Formats: sequence, C-alpha cells, structure tokens
Amino acid sequence: MKKIVILGGGYSGILMAKKLEKKFRNNPDVSITVIDKNPYHTMLTELHEVAASRVDEESIRISYRKVFEGRRIAFIHDTAQAFDFKEKKVRCKKGCYDYDFLVIAAGSRPTYFGISGAPEYAYPLWSYDDAIKLRDRIQYCFRQASSETDEEEKRRLLSFYIVGAGFTGVEMAGELAEYAPVLCDAMEIDRRLVTIYNVDFLPRVVPSLPEKLSDKIQRRLEKMGVTVKLNTKVAQIGENFIALEKDGIKSNDIAGTVIWVAGIEGAAITLLAGETLSSQKRGRLTADSYLRSVDDESVYIAGDNLFYIPEGEKDSVPQMVENCEQSADTIAHNIYSVITGRERKDELEAYQPKFHGVMVSVGGRYGAARVGSTKNMVNLPSFPAMFVKHFINIVYFAQVLGWNKIASYLKHEFFTIRNKRSFVGGHFSNRTPSFLMVPLRLWMGCVWLYEGIMKIVESWLVTPKLSVFFGSAAEWFNKIITNTGASSAKTASDTVTGATGGLADTGSTAGQVLFNIDFLGLIRGLFVSGKPLKDATLADCAFKLDIPVMNWFVNMLIIPYDTMQIIMQVIIVFIEILIGLSLLGGLFTTPSSIASLILLFLFTTTTGLYLSNFWMVFAAAAFLWGAGTVFGLDYYATPLLKKHWRHIGWVRRLYIYHD
Repeated sequence: MKKIVILGGGYSGILMAKKLEKKFRNNPDVSITVIDKNPYHTMLTELHEVAASRVDEESIRISYRKVFEGRRIAFIHDTAQAFDFKEKKVRCKKGCYDYDFLVIAAGSRPTYFGISGAPEYAYPLWSYDDAIKLRDRIQYCFRQASSETDEEEKRRLLSFYIVGAGFTGVEMAGELAEYAPVLCDAMEIDRRLVTIYNVDFLPRVVPSLPEKLSDKIQRRLEKMGVTVKLNTKVAQIGENFIALEKDGIKSNDIAGTVIWVAGIEGAAITLLAGETLSSQKRGRLTADSYLRSVDDESVYIAGDNLFYIPEGEKDSVPQMVENCEQSADTIAHNIYSVITGRERKDELEAYQPKFHGVMVSVGGRYGAARVGSTKNMVNLPSFPAMFVKHFINIVYFAQVLGWNKIASYLKHEFFTIRNKRSFVGGHFSNRTPSFLMVPLRLWMGCVWLYEGIMKIVESWLVTPKLSVFFGSAAEWFNKIITNTGASSAKTASDTVTGATGGLADTGSTAGQVLFNIDFLGLIRGLFVSGKPLKDATLADCAFKLDIPVMNWFVNMLIIPYDTMQIIMQVIIVFIEILIGLSLLGGLFTTPSSIASLILLFLFTTTTGLYLSNFWMVFAAAAFLWGAGTVFGLDYYATPLLKKHWRHIGWVRRLYIYHD
C-alpha cells in the first residue's frame, strides 16, 4: 500500500487530492489522505467580500466532506505539529500518520515584520475566522458611533487604517469604502465622519501591475473616499493609534481599527519543516524542477510554501492561486509516474508554469486586470476585468464542487446582492415577491390544460392531424414569403389553437414579410404578418425558426406514417395536460417550465408562434426557479425530494445538487 498524505486543503491541496484520486481510482493499493486544521476549504481571495458584508460567510467556506464525497480520499481534521522525515511520519495533535509521499501545501499566515503592537492590536485578513471577526468589528464600530455623543470618540470609532496596498489591501479598502455609505445610511451617520486610509511603504499601489493600472486603481480608491498614503512606514500600532513615518517625519494618528494585510509567511508547520529541509525567507521550502524537496524526494512542495525559480526566470514563482493550481497538477502527475514505475526523465514533468495574469477588484463594481500569455499581456478596464474575475472563479468552482458551488456563487454574487454592490449593479438581484407570480402561474396552467383537453375533443388521440397541422402552417408562411397572398392557403385554424402555435385564418388580405434572415444555411428566422403591417395586431404576426434538420425529421419520419403522427399527438396532449396540472397545483414547476419551453420551441420550429402567444415563453422562463414554493405543493415536496436526492451516492459524487 502506497500512502500519499497531503498536508493542507488549500487551493493546491484540494485540487491535487482530486487529481490523484482520479488517477488512482482503480488502484486499491494507493491511499490518499488530506489533513487540515479546519473542516472546510476557504476561498482566501474572497475574504474581503465577507469582511465588508457584500456576501454571506458561507459563500467562502466549502466543506471537505462535500468535496471528497464518493471519492477514495480520506479527510482528517487535525493539526500538524511535527515531522519525522526519516521515519516518514507526520505527527499531529490527535494522531501520527505514516506516508510514502508527503505533499506540504499548508499555506501561509500574516507576517508582521517585527512591528510593535501589530500582532496584538491589528486585525489580520488571512482566514475565514479573520473575515468574520473583521466584519463584526466594522459593524460594531458603526453601531457604537451611531449612539456616541462625543464627536471625537465618534471619529475615532469611524477611523480605519488598512496597512498594505497590495492586492488584498486594495481590495479591502475598496470594499470598506463601498460598504461605509450603506452603514452610514442605516445608522444615520454623516459619511464625512468616516475616514479610511490605505498605508504602504511602497511607492505605488499593487506594484506587480503596470504603473498605468496602479494609477487607475489609486484614483478609484481616492474617488471612493480612501486616503492613500504611500512611501509611509508603520512604526507602531496601539490600542487606539497607529504611528507612521514618512520622509523622516513621525506622527501618531488616532485609529479605531487597523487592518493588517501587509505580507505573509509560511504557516507555522512549514517554518518547522524548514528547520530540516532547505528553505528560503518567510518559510518557503526549496524544491527541484519536479517540485520535490531538494533534500527529500518523497516530499513535494506546493502553492504558497513553494520556492522554485523556473528555468530562464530570475525570481521564484509567485504566491498566487494560479501557481497553486498548476503546481498541484505537476505534483499529481509526478507522484503518479513514480508509483506506477515510470520514474524516467521523459516521464516526470518539470514544473513550467504559464501564468495568465492577475486582477484586482476595488469594491464590487470596479476592477483592473492584466491578462494574456507570458509574452503578450493586455490591460482590461473595469467591466471586462470583473467579468474575467467571476469567470475564473466559476471555472475553479467547477473543479472543486461542480454545480453545487457554482449555483451558490451565482446566488451570493448576483441573485441576492444588495445595494448594487456588483459589476452589473443590482439588475440580477431578486426583489419581486414570488407570490405575485401565482396568478400568472395559475393562468398559464389553465391555458395548457385547455389546450390538451381541446385536442382530445378534436380527436388527436385517434386521428392523424400533424400532416395538416404542419403542412398548412408551412403553406401559409410560403404564400406570404412568395407574396402571392395568404388567402388561398388552407390555414391551420381547423387543426390547432392559438396558444400552442397553430396559425389562425388571416382573412383574404395579403400578408407582409417583416424579416427573412438565413444564418449560414443552418437556420432561418421568419417574421411575417398575415395582414399589411398598418392593419395588423399581435395576433396577426408570427415568428418561425426554419431549421433544415427539424424539417427533415418531420417530413421523413413523422408525416409519412399515420402511426408516428398519432404517437406524437398523444405525447403532445399528454405533456400539455401534465404541464397544466403541474402549474395549477404548483408541483414540479421547474421541470414543467422546462417542458413548456421545449414544447414552445418545437412549435416555433414547425408551425411558428404568434406574437400574441409569446407571453408563454417569458412566463415559463419566470417559473423556472421555485415558482411552486408559494401557494403550491412544491412548498412541501421540494424539501423532501431535495433531502433524498442529495444523499444518493452518484449525485453527491457528481455534485448535481445544490444547498
């Protein structure tokens, strides 16, 4: 039995475990164990959003139990305390664990550079707990200030210093500046009493970005009310003050809250490993080109703990998420190669990272990014930058927790966002009370039920109707297109009703083509009026998608055979009645809405659909999510089904459920 132990479930550890499990899924002689001091994975890049209450705390926390569900990965909730590299053991608080291959991906922690008072009085932002504590602190300060009568004390409570103007510092400053007016309005505080400072010893904000982007970010911060203090050293932090030094001039400033995001170092256990293994500054462990420790080939280094200078580069790989993801992939490949006996130079993979840029958000509405390839980077302005950020997050979530986390992310970032704190404002945020859709749901249910019953009355269950149903509609469109008049056409009014796409008699007046567009021969969009446009109403205008594949299917496999026509007719009637009953009862409204959209699409591609009936398309879209939970049976059925569905093994393994 080969034992792989991954110490740390951060960005590297969680992806590496899943990649290794996939490679060794059919090999029972290999075990994979992940050890972490927390029972959950934390989205460290989103901490500022929780700290400033833009999203709920659960949005950045991902349960390891859910991630590893149905996989041959053992998760151990324990805290590593020591290593025995000679005996190949990891000693933890609750037990001792043997390994054949150890991956150190324990992450990092804040470093205070020996500044007096920083560990005691500053609020760090580098963990889930940090974000919660800081959020509570910010809200506490505003609550206290709202009832404080002494203006000097009020100003102290509302003074915030963010130390560090790198990625995290700028993002925290932006979030806080965006959140402050919301709290001021809620607690009746004058916004001018709130002061926010971003302090750094460096000459510009986010120095890893080009100077042009750094300047843009600084201007944005200042526009939001943040005072940026660069080339400024923090000398000391106290309970109610911060001591600064610039150009040799020292000052003691009142500070109600100091937020520390000025730098990181390796986790404590990584520093301990560095006493035995070769390491660099701040606890980064030195690795060879295969990401093994230069002192021990059974120990691999990943993510923030990694010190490795790629060939042709001058500096070590950066401590960023993309490095975590790519190093995880390389290590998984190399461990697999060693275990399967392919440890040759052409089988092991040297780490050659290809970073695709970075981005920084300044609040929920503005961002800046520099993305592309190593040799061709481009700067992105705000909207595209924020779009790229969310897209990258979704790609990561698809790897970690699939649909489950993607649905949660969309909910927190867009569908429940308040105060327009999103790069698309609040346009996607749900505000309309769901009970207002109940009358529309009932009416649409009645329409579908009526359509199904009327088709039964018209003998759809026993007599072939589709040849006339499809043929007369096609002839009606063709007559209008060829401009010979629609009056000579045998219309579909005798065979189908208006609600499901059949076209009624348009009278003796020639129709009019509004547009007829062919898309590369794959699909043609037709929009016609049965009357001259000046005399037409919505009930006279019809839209059709003419798709050659659909036409072939209908003309070759359905129309020539009476039996096939009746089978299709029975299916249509059955579906229409089921949809009607479902919407009326509010039971299974999501699948009913999907069925409605599919049926309406089929009508649009075969007979066409009147504009007067297009409301059904939009109503079906509105009912896709939870329409039956208000005055409907889904209120009772959905929780029960959800409970049983999410406990099915393959469902949990594929993450096709949501919380």
